[in-house]
Amino acid sequence: MSRMQNVVIETVKTALGWVPAQWLPGGTPDPLIERRVALGRQDSRLDGPAKVTGLARFAAEVPMERLCYGALLHSTVTRGRIARLDTAAAEAAPGVVLVMTHRNMPRIGTLALIGVSDLSAVGNSSLPILQNDEVRYNGQVVAAVLAETQEQADHAASLIEIDYAVEAAKTRFDDAKAAARTPASILIERNHVLVGNAAQEVDRAAHRVDNLYRTPGHNHNAIELHAVTVAWQGETLLVHDATQMIAPSANALAKLFGLKKQQVRVLSPYVGGGFGGKGLWDHQVVAVAAAKLVGRPVRLMLSRESVYRMIGGRSPSEQRVAIGADADGRFNAIIHTGYSVMPPYGACPEQYTMCSRALYNAKSFEIVQHHVDLDIVPNTYMRAPGEAIGTFAIECAVDELAHQMGIDPIELRRRNEPERHPLSGTAFSQRALTTAYAEGAQHFGWERRLAEPGARRDGEWRIGMGCASGSFPYARMPGAHVRLTLRRDGTVNLSCSAQEMGMGTSTVQVQHAADRLGLPVEAISFDMGDSALPAGSMAGGSSQTVSLAAAIMAATEKLTGELLRLAGNDSPLAGLRARDVQLVDAGIGDVADTARHESYRSILTRAAREEVSVIAAGSPPLEMLKFAMHSSSAVFCELRVSEVTGEIRIDRLLGSFDCGTILNPKTAASQFKGGMIMGIGLALTEETLFDARNGRIMNATLADYHIPVHLDVPEIDVIWTGIPDPRSPLGARGIGEIGITGVAAAIANAVFNATGKRIRDLPITLDKLL
Repeated sequence: MSRMQNVVIETVKTALGWVPAQWLPGGTPDPLIERRVALGRQDSRLDGPAKVTGLARFAAEVPMERLCYGALLHSTVTRGRIARLDTAAAEAAPGVVLVMTHRNMPRIGTLALIGVSDLSAVGNSSLPILQNDEVRYNGQVVAAVLAETQEQADHAASLIEIDYAVEAAKTRFDDAKAAARTPASILIERNHVLVGNAAQEVDRAAHRVDNLYRTPGHNHNAIELHAVTVAWQGETLLVHDATQMIAPSANALAKLFGLKKQQVRVLSPYVGGGFGGKGLWDHQVVAVAAAKLVGRPVRLMLSRESVYRMIGGRSPSEQRVAIGADADGRFNAIIHTGYSVMPPYGACPEQYTMCSRALYNAKSFEIVQHHVDLDIVPNTYMRAPGEAIGTFAIECAVDELAHQMGIDPIELRRRNEPERHPLSGTAFSQRALTTAYAEGAQHFGWERRLAEPGARRDGEWRIGMGCASGSFPYARMPGAHVRLTLRRDGTVNLSCSAQEMGMGTSTVQVQHAADRLGLPVEAISFDMGDSALPAGSMAGGSSQTVSLAAAIMAATEKLTGELLRLAGNDSPLAGLRARDVQLVDAGIGDVADTARHESYRSILTRAAREEVSVIAAGSPPLEMLKFAMHSSSAVFCELRVSEVTGEIRIDRLLGSFDCGTILNPKTAASQFKGGMIMGIGLALTEETLFDARNGRIMNATLADYHIPVHLDVPEIDVIWTGIPDPRSPLGARGIGEIGITGVAAAIANAVFNATGKRIRDLPITLDKLL
């Protein structure tokens, strides 16, 4: 077990001190895996009506009296110092309330970086925020203006005059590789993995591929721009934020501004898109500090350009994948190495080699990542960080090897399917990727694919089909707490500071609680999005659903014990213990004798109580350490390529998923399809363009950074195995990020099948096919 894993275990044990008897990792599976009523139904999202009618208030829509508006000014150089700063014209401009620079910004420390050793840390950068005259990347915030209107703030910001003493900057990826760092670990995994002599095995393999795959940087483009509305109320701070890290953000802001936890309240009931980028950045800190100086509420909403300049995205990468196979197609060696950008002041590695550790058996492995240091806004997590681009490399390489050997690419994958985790030897908790492939191939009509590239034509169009595997690790975060309040009238309220970013968090958890408590869905309500509620973990790593499920599970067990105590000796339940009963039919029933049952109403009436409330945290996620747990997918693509223009038109996409129990087919299908659409962008259109001369992002608008639009999105079909994972709450695993993994490779492999051209440099644009 690695040092980082031990850190995680100790962190978990410290955060949560008990394990519910009802569900133990490796023990009895969650009983709701087999006993479900509301779960598994296609219930519509509970927040849907409020959103479509405009009643839902987002961070930039909260009304406040005496509100002033903020605008930011960004550095136009990459490295240096501010030599001259003239704010006089801006300060004299109409409506201006404050011009804040490093000269008058309150003195504060730096944010603690996101990491596994401190689950409350949410900082994406350790650079000081408006604390000195130093510039570290092009786009860094160098000034902020508050005014009576947004237009006045924007105008005044344009009047600030700044001259820079420019210093040499690191802006070229290839030049910086020579000084790249090799960290000891990537997240909680040992970075440099050596099993056998992979280089030697590749050299003497009967069949081998050995290529470089390159992916560009990508930017976050949530529909809702990053925004914050803040107000100081005496010595307490109220923050309306667009964040997927509510409780951790409140803790971080309290530490940064020298406040107690209870003095900071962060509210974010609705988030209009957050794929890893809606964390704590400079703009929230600037807004809080500025509001303190002026004694008025402040609203600061980033422009789309500002999002590109100061909110990190996905790192560019250069990956080498080499695979050696024997005459039967069994892998002798897998080598996956490469470079990605992560400056020393950043926190988020692009873990692109993680997929290669779990997807295939091989006799030998060599895996290592190197971090390139550039003077840029630090990258952050972006939907399926690492795996999204890592699966492009490894899955294209597998397809190349299959073509070289004349083997169907699904068959080659089947021959190298592991029974246990290839590196650790740990048992999989549940894995049915071959089933997903078999069902997906049948549903998609894979038998119509012709192995010879370019064999299928329709006029000027060459038609191709491709497939690829996707993989994303299971994660359940410690620290998720839930308050469960049961009322005498038979209604229940759940409350937690969890995040709703459009994935249906409240909907699924209400379905879950209904089944757990033996009540109808209509009896359950769920309050969320407020740090004043019991703390939930961040929404990230496709972890929130099972993290909350474990907390609700613990709360219902705690409630059972409390109700049995309240029932007393006059109850039909007298003498029974929690392990002897189940919550069913709006009450408690004896598992062994169904005649012994008492309703919640009866118990509370006898106890003269209007309600009973408990708070509980989920058990430590020890299943993550005992079993290898991954969501996986088989992605199929059919497309056509014009031999005249090189244009690519995707005709069909199918995702066949193995992700444990699907809790709500309607919300799940939406999640899967959304990820697959992002995969189309990864493959064909998205690319952050850096000007290496000055470190500036050149395409910082949606007019120039091309995301898939309706005409780019084909018919998308999703299916799933639905096989429960016995080691996870509800039998479920994460689905939010698995959808994007494998899609780029399936598209690239289909392009090869159509044209005979291997494109190893994303995005696949027309010029690369002509």
